[in-house]
Amino acid sequence: MSSLWITNVRIAAEAGLIKQGAVQVVDGRIAAIREGAPPGGEQLDGAGQLLIPGMLDVHIHGAHGHDMMDGTATSIEVVSRACAESGCTAFLATSVSSTMPDLLGMVDRVREVQGHEPGAVIAGIHAEGPYLNVRRKGMQNERFLRHPDLSEMRQVLDHAGPLLRMVTLAPELPGGLELTRFLVERGVIVAVAHSDATYEQALAAFEAGASHLTHCFNGMRPIHHRDPGLIVAAFEQPQVSLQAIVDHVHLHPAIVRLMHRIKGPDGVVLITDALQAMGLGDGQYTFGGHRVTVQDGVARLSDGTLASSTVTMNEALRNTVELGVPLMDAVRMAATTPATLLDLPHKGRIAVGADADLVLLDPAFQVQWTMIGGRTVYSRSEAS
Repeated sequence: MSSLWITNVRIAAEAGLIKQGAVQVVDGRIAAIREGAPPGGEQLDGAGQLLIPGMLDVHIHGAHGHDMMDGTATSIEVVSRACAESGCTAFLATSVSSTMPDLLGMVDRVREVQGHEPGAVIAGIHAEGPYLNVRRKGMQNERFLRHPDLSEMRQVLDHAGPLLRMVTLAPELPGGLELTRFLVERGVIVAVAHSDATYEQALAAFEAGASHLTHCFNGMRPIHHRDPGLIVAAFEQPQVSLQAIVDHVHLHPAIVRLMHRIKGPDGVVLITDALQAMGLGDGQYTFGGHRVTVQDGVARLSDGTLASSTVTMNEALRNTVELGVPLMDAVRMAATTPATLLDLPHKGRIAVGADADLVLLDPAFQVQWTMIGGRTVYSRSEAS
């Protein structure tokens, strides 16, 4: 039996913030949490810094120059490492709208890597598209957008099996509600985005089982006082959670605070929606069949349309706190709430019995080390 005490840390525990304490890790699980110093044994000094549960990113496309749709297992592995470097310990490999062979190829590459990840573990696949509304396409490539196709989705599910955890679609399209019910019956989370759904159409989708909004406010009908649209419908439904890209670009600070105030930390999920520019910075990239320019950290198509983000999970957490969301709420939004969404009860929390997926952050929210299942998969001191 291997045992380790992580000592001298502020602990963002599920039960509340512990200002100075210790966490015991035994055989990859959290065995004890206590205030003050531990009784003895092997110890890892946290130098008074913040210990949080590993964050989960349910929406990430790429990182460090690699796109998970490029058909190589290497790209999935690179994203796994990049996630761990940013304090993310599990993620959904996320597609963009594409041909069926490209989507099935991505499923195959994810399956190759799952179970052998060098960093963050793969919690499944998030298919963003191709059943999206061209009127709200954003950066999604119009060439690949189409109406919901039940037979096509059966093929994807037959191929992916339990790997497929989330599908983003536009429910107002012909066949959208039927596909929503089909997916929900099979345990797949149905998210709504790139949608022009009215308030009434959104309510019908939520009644059919849709329960999540992808990158809320982006790629969807905006709120109008005589046409509230799907955002207001989602705000009114307690079972519907919202993704938030908190990068100082996709959402105004007041909107982030509004989402938190209405939905609370259990109804908002922090995401990156990152493309391969994450970790590299400004330059020219290809994403979803488009030429993308990243300038000052902001990714856009040639017409100015936002094209994903370059934010990391630790930056999203820091930004959320700096915008006025309490630290413990922000941690829930980055870790606990996405774990609950994905039905992963042993992840996203610092509690006895939970997986020892832990991240140490300095006061600037820089990741000092990341631990998954009690094993250190990233250390800033070793990487520098």
